[in-house]
Amino acid sequence: MKKQVYNPFLPLSEYIPDGEPHVFGDRVYHYGSHDREGGYTYCMDDYVVYSAPVDDLTAWKCEGVSYRAEQDPDYAEFPYMYAPDVVKGNDGCFYLYYCMAGEYGIGGYSRPISVAVSKYPQGPFTYLGHVHFADGSIMKKYVCFDPAVMNDNGTIRLFYGTRYGFEECNDFDSKEEYIKQEMEMFGKTREEILSYRSHPESCKSGNPNDPDSVMGPVMAVLCDDMVTIKEEPHHIIPYKVKGTSFEEHPFFEGASMRKIKGTYYFIYSSWQNHELCYATSAFPDRDFIFRGTIVSNGDIGFQGRTNDKKVAMTGTTHGSIELINGQWYVFYHRLTHKSDYSRQSCAEKIRIDENGEIAQVEITSCGLNNGPLEAESGSHYPSVIACNLTNGNMPHGSNSIYQIEFPNITNKGEDRFIAEIEDGTVIGYKYFSFDRINSIGVTARIETPENKVVYNGPLRVDVRCMDDQPVAKDNNAVEYRKPSLEIRLEENGPAIGEIAIGNSFEWTDYRADIPVVNGVHALFFVYHGSEKIQLKEILF
Repeated sequence: MKKQVYNPFLPLSEYIPDGEPHVFGDRVYHYGSHDREGGYTYCMDDYVVYSAPVDDLTAWKCEGVSYRAEQDPDYAEFPYMYAPDVVKGNDGCFYLYYCMAGEYGIGGYSRPISVAVSKYPQGPFTYLGHVHFADGSIMKKYVCFDPAVMNDNGTIRLFYGTRYGFEECNDFDSKEEYIKQEMEMFGKTREEILSYRSHPESCKSGNPNDPDSVMGPVMAVLCDDMVTIKEEPHHIIPYKVKGTSFEEHPFFEGASMRKIKGTYYFIYSSWQNHELCYATSAFPDRDFIFRGTIVSNGDIGFQGRTNDKKVAMTGTTHGSIELINGQWYVFYHRLTHKSDYSRQSCAEKIRIDENGEIAQVEITSCGLNNGPLEAESGSHYPSVIACNLTNGNMPHGSNSIYQIEFPNITNKGEDRFIAEIEDGTVIGYKYFSFDRINSIGVTARIETPENKVVYNGPLRVDVRCMDDQPVAKDNNAVEYRKPSLEIRLEENGPAIGEIAIGNSFEWTDYRADIPVVNGVHALFFVYHGSEKIQLKEILF
C-alpha cells in the first residue's frame, strides 16, 4: 500500500490548531498555536512548525520548536501564545506575529502584538519587539488578537481583531454586566468600550476612517522594519453587522487574508463558532462582501445540514486557504477530549470557480490525501480519523471541558481512541477506495471504570455552554442488549454486516464477513448495545 495521509494530518499526539499554511520555496509550512493533549486551556505549549514538500503532502516533517513563550518579555504574567502567522519580509527574513494569551479572562485579550524574526521559515525565531507607533508607543488600538500578516507586493499589511455581539443590543450602554465583561477581557476602559456612541454614523457607513468600536477586524500597514505602524489601523468591515451581508455570519476571530487574481479574500471564523467563512473585495481594507462558508467542523450548512444534525462536536475553528502545487486547500481544526482545548489540524481540497466562489466542502477522513484512502486486505487505520462522530445530540464547545458523557476522541497514555461510545452512536469515515473487501473488523473493548478516561485537571464550563448540554441517556431503562457495530456504506443506508463485540476489557480484534465491496465508499459504524465501548482501530 502506498504512503497516505489522513485527517488529522499531523501525528495523532500533536495538537496544532489555528492553521496558517504558507508555501515558501518548494515546501508548505503549517503555522499555528499549540494545544496540549488533554489540556485545560488554549495554547498551552510552545510553537512548533511542520512542513512538507509541495509535491508530497504525505511527508510532513516536524521542524522542531520554532519559538518559546518564555522568549516574550511578558511571559511571566501571560504564559501562553495565541494563533500566530508568518510572512516573508522585504529583506528576505521571516517574521512571526502573535499575541500572548494568559488564563481566560486574565489578560486574555489585552496584550499587544509581538514580533519575532528568523532567517528561515521554520525558525527558530528571535524576539524582535511589539508592534508600535512611530513615536515608540506600543500599538494597542482596537483589540489586538489573532494577528495575520501578508506581503502585498512589498506592502506589509497586518490584520487582527475580535468581535463580540453585545453591541448589537440597542440597550448595550445600559448593560453593565456586558460592559464590565468587555473591560476585563479586553483591557479597555469604559470610555473605550462605549466610544462607538460618539460616531453612530460609522455603524451604517462602515467608513474605515471613523474611530468607532474596539470590536471588529482591522488592518494596519507596517514599515519595512516590520514593527512600526506606517498607516493607522482601521476597520475593514462594519463592526455592526445588522443590515449588512455579514448579518448571519458575523466576524468573530481568526482574521486571515489572501490575494487571488487581484481579489482580496478575507477568511475568518464567524460568530457561529464552527465555520470558516470568506468575504471578498477589490481592496484590502474596505468594501468586503460576505460570500459564503468554506468549511464547518460539524458540516453544518453542507448540503443543507442543520445544527441539530451536525456530524460531530462543534466549537472554535480557525484557519485559512493556500494554493499548494496547483491545488487549493482549506486548513481548519477539529475538537477532541470533550473540550476545545485539544484541537487537531485538518485540511480539505477546495475549488475556486471562475466567479471566484468557493463552495462549502465536506469534512473528510482523507483530507490532504490525493484521493480516498486505500482499503485493501490487511490494511488498518486508527479509529480516531473519523470525520463523523455523533450520538445525535452532540454539544458545542466554548471555553469548557464537559464532564457529561458523549462519544469523544481521547487518549490514555499512548493509546488514542474513541471513548464513551453509547447506543445509537454513528462513527463515519469518508472516503475509502475498497479493493475486493469481504470482511471488516475493529479493535475494541468494553469501557470500564478502570480503562475509562477521567479528567482530573482544572475544570471550566463557560456559561454559554450550559444550554447546550447533551441529554444523558438512561441505559438501565431498556432491556440489555449485547454490543455490536452495524456496518454501512451510507450514513442512512442499509446494513451490510454486523460486528459482534465480546465482553473483553482489553483491546481485542473482532470481525464480520460482508458482501464483496469494490470502489469508493464512505464507511459507517452504528453502535448498538447497553454497555459503552471504546474503539481503537479499523481493520480490512
